Amino acid sequence: MKHLEAVRQAVRVRPAGDYCATELIRYRSYRDTYEETPLTAKAMAQNAWFRQFPAVVYPCDRIAGSRAGNFVENYDEGELAAARRICGSYGQLGFWTNSDHFAPGYDRFLRDGIGGTLARIDASLKVHADEPEKVEFLRAQRLVTEGFSRFVARHAEAARDTAGKVDNEEYRRELLALSDDLDAVTFAPPRTLRQALNLVWLIHLSFTFQGKYAMALGRMDQYLLPYYHHDLEAGLLTPEDAEDLFASTFIKLTESRWLGGDDTVNICIGGVTPDGDEGINELSYVILHAVRDANVPGPNLSARLHEGMPDLFLDECLRVIGTGLGYPALMNDRVNIPALARHGYDIRDARNYCFVGCIENFLPGQQPAWSDGRFNIPQFLEAVFYRGKSALDPGYRGLDTGPLEELSSMEDFMGAFEKQIAFAAAEYAAVFNNENSRYNYRNYAEPWMSVFCEDCIGRGMDINAGGAKYPSAHGACMMGIATVADSLAAVEKTVYLDRACTLNELRDAMAADFAGYEPLRARLLACPKYGNNDPFVDKYAVWFVEFTDGIFARYRTRDGGPFYTAIASNTQSVSAGKITGATPDGRHAGVPLSDAASPTYGMDKEGPTSAFLSLSRPDYRLVSCGTVVNQKYTPDMLTDSGKREALLNAIKVYFSRGGQEVQINCVSRETLKDAMVHPENYADLVVRVSGFSAYFTTLSRDVQEDILHRTEHAEI
Repeated sequence: MKHLEAVRQAVRVRPAGDYCATELIRYRSYRDTYEETPLTAKAMAQNAWFRQFPAVVYPCDRIAGSRAGNFVENYDEGELAAARRICGSYGQLGFWTNSDHFAPGYDRFLRDGIGGTLARIDASLKVHADEPEKVEFLRAQRLVTEGFSRFVARHAEAARDTAGKVDNEEYRRELLALSDDLDAVTFAPPRTLRQALNLVWLIHLSFTFQGKYAMALGRMDQYLLPYYHHDLEAGLLTPEDAEDLFASTFIKLTESRWLGGDDTVNICIGGVTPDGDEGINELSYVILHAVRDANVPGPNLSARLHEGMPDLFLDECLRVIGTGLGYPALMNDRVNIPALARHGYDIRDARNYCFVGCIENFLPGQQPAWSDGRFNIPQFLEAVFYRGKSALDPGYRGLDTGPLEELSSMEDFMGAFEKQIAFAAAEYAAVFNNENSRYNYRNYAEPWMSVFCEDCIGRGMDINAGGAKYPSAHGACMMGIATVADSLAAVEKTVYLDRACTLNELRDAMAADFAGYEPLRARLLACPKYGNNDPFVDKYAVWFVEFTDGIFARYRTRDGGPFYTAIASNTQSVSAGKITGATPDGRHAGVPLSDAASPTYGMDKEGPTSAFLSLSRPDYRLVSCGTVVNQKYTPDMLTDSGKREALLNAIKVYFSRGGQEVQINCVSRETLKDAMVHPENYADLVVRVSGFSAYFTTLSRDVQEDILHRTEHAEI
């Protein structure tokens, strides 16, 4: 652990100068390539970056490469201004246009090595010799791949250089071994775990300097397993040594937090193999324990659970969650695999899914980069009451579905609400596709990312222009399922069953934020609430999932891919709540919406078992992107073996009934409160936020409050 602490401290040191080497290197390349096409000019600039970017190797490194090389002390400010102008003119795709949130096909690249990848490109060049556009694209891929070879070699040189400057003999030996490993993979495929892991890290690092955010590392326990087995059999390392290698890498993922910026890098362990066999293996546990050892909010670890898996795996996951990290998120194969296969993906590919970003299901190395957006359904409920408008958001424009007095039944009310949602979905899809259709994807080609996507090399086509095996998919994230379910149950009971008020009276109470309508609000709050195993309200969560899937199934992305739905909100349940007026469930205007797929905080009063029963009623095989269910338990629920076993069994039942995901916070309420008062004492306190973990003291006050208010369970 002394070694890991040295890595931890190294990545937190901010170098002198400004963060601008990448811009300057690319600009200097562009100055020599103005007569080239944008595709070729960008490939040449990336090649130049690989050859010139300062390679940084720390004295304590076992994994080479750092963002620190991007800091420049002495530069011409005029040149930097010109660099930003010229680099900006070449442009780059954004999140909505499939720029990042991608899981590279590391397995194929590691099997082939750099030399084998170049050979594949050369073979494709021969096949497409009479197709000029494909020839140019393949030559661009060759340029960047050759550049990457030099990038690896320069890190080998940097490791040797650093070894010559350290006094610590153990560090010196490690650095020399590291340089040998890097030399070995400048062309040939890796043979050892450290060689393979260094290649993966340097590839990932290169993507970050292309402005790629949330680039997943995918199923590391699958594609790195052969190298782990090789090293064990050859006596080159122990499981503990492998754990240290991974932990060193995971700590490096947090370097951006200290140098400026942030990242969400998802890693997947467990699940079944493409053939449907058991995928949980020795390396699954090594990676799980490495995340525990690193103890940072960096790798967004996700564990795939499946029928017939060993209980030991889930128990080990719960033990790591119990450290307070909140990792891993627990995912259900028996829901996610059919949720993907329904879109026509080969079953082997669907079984090989991983995650990008927070919880988004993704086929690694087979589809363009991910994109998603938030869809505020409680605001569309408001629109029924205010005839297409919102109480707090003056810019919102829905449909005028007519006077409330014409909605004489719950069926009428639901019909008006469904019209609002359908209109909003049509607008959402139009805006998304308009944005995606305006680009010339040849000028915005991604030759380096395309190296890691099948079959861009074979087809001689960019990942976003027909090279990928599958078209792009987009996720529309449905927000506020519990706010909506609770609100619809309250409307049905209060207005249509009990006749305690009219829709107009309910509207007036909402418009007043319930000031002067306190008895009515008390009645609304007393109505059945989602998360308590009550079919009266749960049926509206079932409708929520089915209806939204059906609406978005009407649409296709620019290249013919599906619109997935998700039941997720990240931290936007807080910001979306600020522009959403009071709702029929008794929620006040401006307060957060219910979080992702979770029950409204404080309203799930019957314990976690009842919550799980409610949460498993919707058919989440319709939700191809994924869901986020946040639960909070007292720390002893994860540390006491008896309580942990009860929780383990509850999760297994929840997943057997169709639950899609659950993630757990177990930092005590008292600790969170004290951290809000004395943040200086809790700099390294990590908590689960939504689809990711973070240092608690770096979160905004309203997000901290949202975490604090989660229902805390002390028993099953």
